[in-house]
Amino acid sequence: MSAEPRVPETSVLAIASHVVSGNVGNKIAVFVLQSMGCDVSALNTVQFSNHTGYKQWKGTRVSAQEITDLWDGLKQSYLDNFDMMLSGYVPGAAAVEAVGNIGKELRHKSEKDGKPGSFFWVLDPVMGDNGSLYVAEDVVPAYKSLIHYADLILPNQFEAELLSGVKISDPASLEQAIQVLHRECGVPHVVITSVSIPLLSSSSTSSSQTTSTMSVVGSSMTSDQRPRPFKISFPVFDCYFSGTGDMFAALMVARLREAVAANGTPSQLGVTRSWLGADDVAPPDLPLAKAAEKVLATMHEVLARTCESMKAEMAGKGPDLDEKTMHLLRSKAAELKLVRHLGSLRDPTVEYRAERM
Repeated sequence: MSAEPRVPETSVLAIASHVVSGNVGNKIAVFVLQSMGCDVSALNTVQFSNHTGYKQWKGTRVSAQEITDLWDGLKQSYLDNFDMMLSGYVPGAAAVEAVGNIGKELRHKSEKDGKPGSFFWVLDPVMGDNGSLYVAEDVVPAYKSLIHYADLILPNQFEAELLSGVKISDPASLEQAIQVLHRECGVPHVVITSVSIPLLSSSSTSSSQTTSTMSVVGSSMTSDQRPRPFKISFPVFDCYFSGTGDMFAALMVARLREAVAANGTPSQLGVTRSWLGADDVAPPDLPLAKAAEKVLATMHEVLARTCESMKAEMAGKGPDLDEKTMHLLRSKAAELKLVRHLGSLRDPTVEYRAERM
């Protein structure tokens, strides 16, 4: 294992939730990014005792004005130089707008300096999943008005439907949604993080620990905003996890930065907005695809270890415990096991490869 991080020196502003106990939001992002050699400044949008999957928690949400005040505090001390921004869960439309203003300001600053590629915004539009919103309805239009300022968005399938206005039911509608996000919404890079519709794949996904497969589908647009879709199919563990989307987003920040720098075009990191490369690059060879392969490799290893640990922790529990206590114990056992598996974060074994759609 190399002692020198493969990721170039990178300063990241991470805007997401925070919990005292557990691994979600910025609790994951800060650890993952620092472990991979990035300098991280965390702006926390909530301060909770634990994540809401426990069905009980204490804490507070940060207001839009508090987000703005914290950003102003950074600027007044010249602490506002960031190469990348990662935004995750934001509580409410006004707070989404406040976070958007930060992204717009950093974008404008990079363009004013004549280096539009010196800032890159990864936006995870956290709104809901499996057909249900877990934010207020006015958050959806807030994100719709914002995403064209981002360089890469990371919606799940339901969120991609909300942002594109396209119901994803088959491969054709999936590609249509991606095209809308590129052409009409102006988003350069898209990764849909959990596609549940069947997608034929030549990759082997057999595993004794898994029962089904899902796909990640991504695309980097061409200079005329045409999609270049790729897919990566992977096994799904028969376990419940929390924080997987947050982990995916944090890993993607580092791995995309690494992939672009390793692609033989380091000038893209300073000059080319959104780090878009030549139009003739095939979808599986895109830096976005190479980054996603490594992200999923780490995810698979960490989730496998978490699943093993979860089963061990829950063994023998149940007969004499009430339903609420069992839920709380299961929630704690499902927290991602990160700190003891740095090797999986830094040097995973890539098993699942990108394929052209």
